[in-house]
Amino acid sequence: MQTRTAPKTDPTDLTARFQAVRGLSVALVAPLSDADASVQSMDDASPAKWHLAHTTWFLETFVLRDFVSGYTLYDDRFPFLFNSYYEAEGQRHARGRRGMVTRPALDEIIAYRAHVDAAVMAVLPDLPEAARDLVALGCHHEEQHQELLITDVLHLMAQNPVEPAVWPAARKVPVEMPGPLGWIEGAAAVTEIGHEGDDFAFDCEGPRHATLLSPHALATRTVTNGEWADFIADGGYQDARHWLSDGWAWVRAERISAPLYWERGESGWTRFGLDGRRAIDPAAPVTHVSFYEADAYASWARARLPTEAEWEAAAAPYDPAGGNQLDRAGPVEPRPSTDGPAFFGDVWEWTGSAYRPYPGFKAAEGAVGEYNGKFMSGQCVLRGGSCATPRGHVRASYRNFFYPHQRWQFTGVRLAKDL
Repeated sequence: MQTRTAPKTDPTDLTARFQAVRGLSVALVAPLSDADASVQSMDDASPAKWHLAHTTWFLETFVLRDFVSGYTLYDDRFPFLFNSYYEAEGQRHARGRRGMVTRPALDEIIAYRAHVDAAVMAVLPDLPEAARDLVALGCHHEEQHQELLITDVLHLMAQNPVEPAVWPAARKVPVEMPGPLGWIEGAAAVTEIGHEGDDFAFDCEGPRHATLLSPHALATRTVTNGEWADFIADGGYQDARHWLSDGWAWVRAERISAPLYWERGESGWTRFGLDGRRAIDPAAPVTHVSFYEADAYASWARARLPTEAEWEAAAAPYDPAGGNQLDRAGPVEPRPSTDGPAFFGDVWEWTGSAYRPYPGFKAAEGAVGEYNGKFMSGQCVLRGGSCATPRGHVRASYRNFFYPHQRWQFTGVRLAKDL
């Protein structure tokens, strides 16, 4: 949902953006078979086909159905199949059983998208401002699902014993390991965080408000694979002293001993990615770690995770469209930083902050008011975007959120310390 200070949406700019976003989603599934796009690897993930259909249902429902007189739904079954969590929109298929929807097939979903795209394009110049705002929201919503689609496909392929590469890529040339961590001293003062202005933002990013920062510093880069291997070698996953109680219970129950997709072979650690199984790059940011692992590593390193206020204050001067982010369909993975401190791209960075509403937050009326506010319980905030985040999607105030055990996203760690 947009903030209350949403800008006026120019139809010409919105048309180009709409076409680019919708086109990228189709490009992302080009290497997939119908079976690839239909299978669900776990309850937290959704089939690629469902992502394509759900983002289309969103536009059909909240734009075409609600604002275009005489529009007829493409298929009366689709609202039940492709609604996600909007209680106001009625009954829906259970999330954990989305992989059972083998029909409609992938080509039928592509046809559904083409139909809705054409309908939106035909009326977009004449839509009222409120409807154009929803089209803009639909584009940002779809970018979120593009990242989910990528990470869900990665998780799916990792379950296949032959570990197929979705996007084969050339072997990478190793780069020099980064030097020791540097530190960026943060201001010890009352500062303001949260979104302000007329550009797009989700409702949970505001209102802008004052918060007190104590003396602190943030690391100049995120933790690397090589540094994480040192944590493993030092018994980090076997030492209860570093773990929160819930995290230690999770490690033991799930037998966690390394980041997701890592395996130890005769020649060292490897990881599985969208380009297949490769040796880990010691200089690249570690990824696919949970909040529990991030917090334990920080304890082992005699540091802590930053608060989201500390992170936002430090990241504000940097370009949110910079760094390693998603520009096109193809293999994505974190890569070593070569240009000094960067706060955007590569990996989402766990913070020590709970995902809760800011002072003065109010959810919007209607179904779209269910977009973020209803999830403000039991989750942790991540910042900065990843290599799978479409470029231009994030900003310093952007708040991503996941449960502390989840790690199938491109999630990593930036350390902080008290001064």
